[in-house]
Amino acid sequence: MSVYLDHAASTPLRASARAAMIDALDAIGNPSSVHRHGQAARQIVEDAREALATSLGCDPIEVVLTSGGTESVNLAITGLFRSRRDANSSRIRIVLPEGEHHATLDTVLWLEKHEGAVLDWIPLDSLGRVRLDLLTAALADSSDIALVTMMWANNEVGTIAPVFEVAQLAVDAGVPLHVDAIAAYGHDVIDFQRLRVATGSEVAVKKSFDNEADAIAAAERANSGLVALSVSGHKIGAASGVGVVVVSRKVSLAPLIHGGGQQRGLRSGTQDAAAAASFAAAAQESDRERESEVARLTVLRDATIARILSVIPDASLQGDPVNRLDNNINITFLGCQSDSLLYLLDEKGVSVSTGSACQAGVTQASHVLLAMGNDMATASSALRITLGHTTTQDDLDALLTALPQAHARAQAAGLTT
Repeated sequence: MSVYLDHAASTPLRASARAAMIDALDAIGNPSSVHRHGQAARQIVEDAREALATSLGCDPIEVVLTSGGTESVNLAITGLFRSRRDANSSRIRIVLPEGEHHATLDTVLWLEKHEGAVLDWIPLDSLGRVRLDLLTAALADSSDIALVTMMWANNEVGTIAPVFEVAQLAVDAGVPLHVDAIAAYGHDVIDFQRLRVATGSEVAVKKSFDNEADAIAAAERANSGLVALSVSGHKIGAASGVGVVVVSRKVSLAPLIHGGGQQRGLRSGTQDAAAAASFAAAAQESDRERESEVARLTVLRDATIARILSVIPDASLQGDPVNRLDNNINITFLGCQSDSLLYLLDEKGVSVSTGSACQAGVTQASHVLLAMGNDMATASSALRITLGHTTTQDDLDALLTALPQAHARAQAAGLTT
């Protein structure tokens, strides 16, 4: 038996994405070359960029292709920080919720150590939502803020963040916002431009201004609120090794990679046509089926949660029970070590996770659950079960068959923390 229930770490390659990638591998030119072979490769890249822009609700020029979600997050955060600090040396504060993904955490900690960033951590509530009252207070004096960064939805517990409210607060404070939408992409509607228009950082249509002051004010608003958004291909069934950071045409962002000046100079380097084609194909298929898949996965998710809680009295659901990703189940098992449960289920052919795959192999309590106010024992006893486009009821039945024995053995072994 082999059952895969770790789709939040990486979801299986879609047939459409595989076919698009294989077809694109036949393009032998460099997309930056001006001859016909190069332009054929460039056409593949630009077609993919246009498809991804449609999927993400932005202009094609705002789509910056990267090597994956981690690079996208690094480019957005570090690029915004450096650009804002270089324009005004007092702008060194980064405001962010606790419980973010390690791509964000490790980036801001590096900036704190090496470039003088001041980190302003905003607590989470017990469901994993950022405390809007405390965020409002943190933004009251925004003169020293470089940026705000947050996740669209938490990758461990699945709680969907109040993105609109945070974006509006950022606009009102006149500061830029980066959103890590990697966990949410394919499971929630991501529309970059619509969110900017709705929060007032960009007008819906071009218009002239009566005076220079109004034009300056509009330009300042355009550089505030949601200005950058990160996604990753392998989370929605594309090949691994490709991501996107959407960067507003109106924002200044310092590049991390220097070279040929590709992609508005924000990410130099020869563009991977095959990977871009794979991502675009996966995005198009994911968009076509999203509404039906969200409904299907929500039913499977809720039924599985109910069955687990009914057969294991010591189990508790973590995260928002309603406003959560359709594919996320995060449950703590009192008295069990999460790693023990993972290995025991793996013995039965069922793959799940203890949290972020980026921290795999390191036995530690979940920093997300700790940020939500759980104690160390609870934060060390969580399993993340995540569903995807290949998940069936049979897969979940196999999990539910294997779980009681694994739980009993893990509980007998106890906690090691």
